[in-house]
Amino acid sequence: MDRLPWSRWHWLIVAALGITWILDGLEVTIVGALGPVLTHKATLNLTESQVGLTASAYLAGSVAGSFVFSYLTDRQGRKKWFMITLLLYLIATVLTAFSWNLWSFMVFRFLTGAGIGGEYSAINSAIDELIPARERGHTDLAINGSWWLGTAAGALLTIPLLNPDLIAEELGWRLCFALGAILGIAVVLVRRLVPESPRWLMTHGRVEEAERIVRDIEETVKRDEGIETLPEPNGYVTVHAHVRVTFGTVVRELFRTYPTRTVLGITLMVTQSFLYNAIFFTYAFILTKYFNVASGGVGLYVLPFAVGNFLGPLLLGRFFDTVGRKPMIAFTYATSGILLAITGYLFWRGYLNSVTQTIAWSIIFFFASAGASAAYLTVSEVFPMEIRAMAIAFFFAVAQGAGTVGPWLFGKLIETSPVSVFYGDLVAAAFMVVGAIVATLFGVKAERQSLESLATPLCVRKPLAVPVE
Repeated sequence: MDRLPWSRWHWLIVAALGITWILDGLEVTIVGALGPVLTHKATLNLTESQVGLTASAYLAGSVAGSFVFSYLTDRQGRKKWFMITLLLYLIATVLTAFSWNLWSFMVFRFLTGAGIGGEYSAINSAIDELIPARERGHTDLAINGSWWLGTAAGALLTIPLLNPDLIAEELGWRLCFALGAILGIAVVLVRRLVPESPRWLMTHGRVEEAERIVRDIEETVKRDEGIETLPEPNGYVTVHAHVRVTFGTVVRELFRTYPTRTVLGITLMVTQSFLYNAIFFTYAFILTKYFNVASGGVGLYVLPFAVGNFLGPLLLGRFFDTVGRKPMIAFTYATSGILLAITGYLFWRGYLNSVTQTIAWSIIFFFASAGASAAYLTVSEVFPMEIRAMAIAFFFAVAQGAGTVGPWLFGKLIETSPVSVFYGDLVAAAFMVVGAIVATLFGVKAERQSLESLATPLCVRKPLAVPVE
């Protein structure tokens, strides 16, 4: 797979699997923009802290889903479970549109999060195993950055639907969820064309099926690119019978075989999760409470913020494959943390308005988005094949578990005063700087390296002598 030239087939994989991030961005943006609307008597009549609690329910669901579905993904295959988790997301999103009180809304948000959490493990495993090593870094960053395309779509969707002059307030917020599910329905059809990961098949004893899929992919690539032959493989691995993986296996690999990589993954994921969950889930409240932005106009402010977040991974992604993972992760984390501290101070002192605050956030998250995308890339590529989905789930769960505190905490800070918001910004900024330090100390030079050379699969008898390009 690593020797294949980039082709239309790879674009199909990017489009079909990368849509997960767009769906999640759409979900988070809709709920973030809905926050002030859900506090009105005509809707669910929630308090600001209760809105933060519903966001925490979504995050808790994503943690539970990542654990359950990652285990099934490593046991039963990537393709089966990235289809099932997508269907769970779609059903739960539609049900959210029919919520009648706080608890029903929280339950449906939990189930939606479970679908997305399961998607992360299955999708990131499949993407890494199907994309060539030389393209993996910037491709993964671009895919992860596409979360913000979903954000932009969600922002545009909420502008007319949350305008009470166009649609009744008690109906508009429900339509946001119902229409958001339409995108996912189209994805189900496209994903049927994505094959099972040949790497997963090989490590589970299904050699003939893996070889057939690889032959089909090679023929498709040659036909699309108009070439007769492909480069010869560089290096090889020898596999033996499928190794049964248990949770004990995962614990051993994470904490005994790769302890510093585990420290790295936990730190990167927790710090970026707290930053994003704290700021983004309460974004609308800052604009409406302190800058008097109308609820229906929040989407207009989300758009430039989303653009900055999308451009970060897109424009900086290539440097993660050339300059390297370690220096770029450290740079993006530290830069975003320092800028957040400065912006928090300016907000506290009253030097910002709705426009300059949005510009400041857009610049901060231009860097933070690239770093956060690289964090997801890191935890998906530096552990053995057989535990990849469960490793992703572990780090995702730890990060989201820590991040669940963010929306509730910042909701309380917003209710209090601008200086309280500043203190919260300082905490999030300090987290990002810590992430930069840990990346410098324990970062892995994974650029342009095959997955097998980064972490020898459990079913391989001997380590690779020559890295596969």
